Amino acid sequence: MTYFKNFWRYKGLLWEFVIRDLKIKYRRSFLGYLWSLLNPLLMMVVLSAVFSNLFKFDIPNFPIYLLSGQIIFGFFSEATTNSMNSIIGSGGLIKKVYVPKYIFPVSRVVSSFITLLFSLLAILIVILVTKVKVTFMFLLFPIPLIYVFIFSLGIGLILSVMAVYFRDVLHLYTVLLSAWTYLTPIFYPVSVVPDYVKSIIYANPMYYYVEAFRDIILYNRFPSFHTHFMCIIFSFSALVIGLVIFYKNQRKFVMHI
Repeated sequence: MTYFKNFWRYKGLLWEFVIRDLKIKYRRSFLGYLWSLLNPLLMMVVLSAVFSNLFKFDIPNFPIYLLSGQIIFGFFSEATTNSMNSIIGSGGLIKKVYVPKYIFPVSRVVSSFITLLFSLLAILIVILVTKVKVTFMFLLFPIPLIYVFIFSLGIGLILSVMAVYFRDVLHLYTVLLSAWTYLTPIFYPVSVVPDYVKSIIYANPMYYYVEAFRDIILYNRFPSFHTHFMCIIFSFSALVIGLVIFYKNQRKFVMHI
């Protein structure tokens, strides 16, 4: 209960950090927040042209299939990368005044989540253009977003601690994200990969978040119990582990940043 009271006490500061992060991201940009909409749309056009024509993937409504996976994974990538740098980048402030240190990675994940919400407009535009059928099921789209938000927050907390002690993580994570992207069925169907690769994909948390999101917005169906179960297990496991690791190490940050 004490931690919740402390979090509520500093909610104003958290929001200020979120606004700061958003302003920095689009500083000196003429189009500003429109890039949250344009980036996924432009990438979708390029990747759709490559993978639907060159590789001939037979996926109905491929632009939405691609865009849905791209937006979910893009949020995870941005949120965790920014969280990883949050403690190191705020070292000067941490040394000068007392600020709950969890605010730094949390604010990065929240600001990335706001960018994700803007990006959802891209999906709405493509749905209207391609005339995909929309049902009441579409209203359930926040469910997978909440799952991936919790998972990203947990991983972000873990990475923010690791980066304080091992700066090589900043470089290694870029490589890991590249591999993680290809092991998530963003632009290809799972059916085209060999069985030994499928076993790796099915152990990938991002696979379930992407599938749950596609089930709702593309296939107009409620995700299966198995998908929900895996999303919940991965999300809350990551969050609990992240909170424990962060809590045990936060007092030592000032000696390493």
